[in-house]
Amino acid sequence: MKQKIKIAAIDLYNNEPNEGMRCIRDIVNEISGSNSHIHIQYDVFETRYKGLTPDLNYDIFISSGGPGSPFEGEGAQWEKDYFNLVDKIWNHNQNSDGKKYIFFICHSFQMMARFFHIGEVNKRFLNSFGVKQFSKTEDGSKDFILSELSNPLYAADIRQWQVVNPDYKHLEELGAKILSWEIPEEENKDNPALGAVRISNEIVGTQFHPEADPASMLYHFRQKERKEYIINRYGEEVYNQMIEWLEDDDKIKLTRKTVLPSFLNNAINELSIIKV
Repeated sequence: MKQKIKIAAIDLYNNEPNEGMRCIRDIVNEISGSNSHIHIQYDVFETRYKGLTPDLNYDIFISSGGPGSPFEGEGAQWEKDYFNLVDKIWNHNQNSDGKKYIFFICHSFQMMARFFHIGEVNKRFLNSFGVKQFSKTEDGSKDFILSELSNPLYAADIRQWQVVNPDYKHLEELGAKILSWEIPEEENKDNPALGAVRISNEIVGTQFHPEADPASMLYHFRQKERKEYIINRYGEEVYNQMIEWLEDDDKIKLTRKTVLPSFLNNAINELSIIKV
């Protein structure tokens, strides 16, 4: 009989059309195919839109990106339930050998920063959209989710908000590590945003979208207002360069096949050892 591992995707897109959930599902399907000795159950919970939240019966959680402000849900039941789940995962991992694993993406990364109080969450000086470069820290270069990527790494970055001014003392108390920083634009060169943070062996998040593939980014680039935004902001040459980066095997494609798959494979391997 196959060992069973349950994965919950926490959908924070609030019913907004997106490619993120499709990309996450595709990666989980690929991981399931390469771990045929294990039965992987995958369920999606529309937490922000329908108020549905998974429980601790799941082994692995992937918390998605989403539109708008990470403070939009303050006081709402769905946010209380969401933070309650993160609290349960954290406390469970302090007191159990059978860990729970969670990956936070973009909007969820900002929610993670709010929950763990690792830095200031505020509105970015200008919306970020496109394929961007992120620098790896020394810890990031050694971390299994980023170690195979170039430095700088290339990732999809779509956001209005950011996490800045990290609380180094609190990060040290948690045992957390900063893995990556955005490579800042001139207007914010002295205060770059965090790109990736590992809270613990089981809990990690990225500000960028590691699940994004060329098809999902081209979907965004083809939207008239977004194409005009990039060209008006950076020029047509940069826009065309971003399109080229989408097809480069060492850029977006490498990030997509490395970061989230590495997280999932590590979690599955460690769960397999515990459950045997």
